[in-house]
Amino acid sequence: MAIIDIFHLTQTYAVEQPAHFLLWVTLAVPVLYTVANEFVRRQARVSGLNGPSGLPLIGNLWDIRTNAAEKYRQWARTHGAVYQIQLGNIPVVVVNSAASAKALFGQHAQALSSRPEFYTFHKVLSNTAGTTIGTSPYSDSLKRRRKGAASALNRPSIQTYIPHLDLESKDFVSELLRYGKAGTDPVDPMPMIQRLSLSLALTLNWGIRMDSQEDALFEEITHVEEEVSKFRSTTGNLQDYVPLLRLNPFNFGSKKAREMRDRRDVYLKALNKGLEERMEKGTHSPCIQANVILDEEAKLNDAELTSISLTMLSGGLDTITTLLQWSIAFLSQRQDIQEKAWKEIARLYSAEQPLCDALDDQKCPYIVALVRECLRYFTVLRLALPRVSIKDVTYEGIVIAEGTVYFLNAWACNMDDEVWQDPEVFRPERWIEQPDAPMFTYGLGYRMCAGSLLANRELYIVFIRMLNAFEIQKSDDIDCHPVSGNSDPTSLVAMPHRYKAKFVPRNMRALEKALKEFTVVATE
Repeated sequence: MAIIDIFHLTQTYAVEQPAHFLLWVTLAVPVLYTVANEFVRRQARVSGLNGPSGLPLIGNLWDIRTNAAEKYRQWARTHGAVYQIQLGNIPVVVVNSAASAKALFGQHAQALSSRPEFYTFHKVLSNTAGTTIGTSPYSDSLKRRRKGAASALNRPSIQTYIPHLDLESKDFVSELLRYGKAGTDPVDPMPMIQRLSLSLALTLNWGIRMDSQEDALFEEITHVEEEVSKFRSTTGNLQDYVPLLRLNPFNFGSKKAREMRDRRDVYLKALNKGLEERMEKGTHSPCIQANVILDEEAKLNDAELTSISLTMLSGGLDTITTLLQWSIAFLSQRQDIQEKAWKEIARLYSAEQPLCDALDDQKCPYIVALVRECLRYFTVLRLALPRVSIKDVTYEGIVIAEGTVYFLNAWACNMDDEVWQDPEVFRPERWIEQPDAPMFTYGLGYRMCAGSLLANRELYIVFIRMLNAFEIQKSDDIDCHPVSGNSDPTSLVAMPHRYKAKFVPRNMRALEKALKEFTVVATE
């Protein structure tokens, strides 16, 4: 009866005092919505798991708007290695130590084999060309794509790519020499690094090279892929977690995502069409895309082929490009590390061999250690791509329900003081002292990066040739600390600020001779 009376009183008030009633509704509805939503948000939390409570409506989004991985690492000191946060109403389990990562992502690899779908990346940006293998939810299609990619990225296959690595790393050295005017002019290495990564991705996947920075396609692909990477951020797109924001008619995030999607579709279509035409004429070069198309057992449709293409394209431009950019900046300020690396290389190669043997399968222990330390210390993908569970997971007696999102904080795991006594010190020797120590830069478990073997081989040959050919000298004062030096702390991929450095030839005569007489290595 009381409810009916309240209804009648409200109706009468609305008729007699419409302006006051409208004002009351305008004020009351958001308050009621916030209170109701807060009840829903609290109910969504994982029972028994610690974690910061957050704010109404947005949860912990305000706290992690910049340098999220470092914030998660700090929270772990209070809430433990595994705790929960909430992004909007969505509970997320954050894993911050090597031991807990192995326990969850190692022992529950199958349960944590899927990816969550986010509105901006999956529904807006990827609704035409689809997603990469790494960002796709678990499905039969994913299994087919992973199988196709795995066969193209295993050790025997990588051995057949050595001629490509040989040519592209040689051209990288040649560009550093040419654009830097033999060490007399400081040069921004980023375009050279991008050309290296992009050309290798195009060669392996479509059988064509990117042999010049002046090519219009170079500028378009590198720009679009850099923008696309930002939309994969787990914290940079508020509309992923607060659905009301999607109704905003001035939503520039969605508008830009659509623009990048359309521009990406153009060059993907052109690359695929070009390969189809070469295959029809019988003039195509062996490449992953052609091999999969010709493989009758693979049975991949066009969308699945495109997914593999996107994986190859975005993977190299994200990981390799960013790591080299950080590493060169750091090495330009650490002559001691360069000097030690050069002396260790000299055990295998003389001063007359600036272009070390491309068939060298990581024979120099110090260069292997240097690459691994750069991968650990800079951890360019600070938060591994998120997972979502496809079945319940029990961790230390706490049942975490199916459908829960998990973040692997690779940055915190790589900086784990239970693994290293001095995690915040850059020290390549640690990998010689503890060669079997864990590293989380490529992820862990079922969804670990399938291209890690290729990436390690590429980084090794680039590092050993670059350091044997040049002394890298600092030109700009740049902050190389992986947290304070991050140019975009909201992005998924940590990138340093742009800078210039000098690449001074160690032996100009020998380098010019090696470049002039260069021939691509042959593999059996």
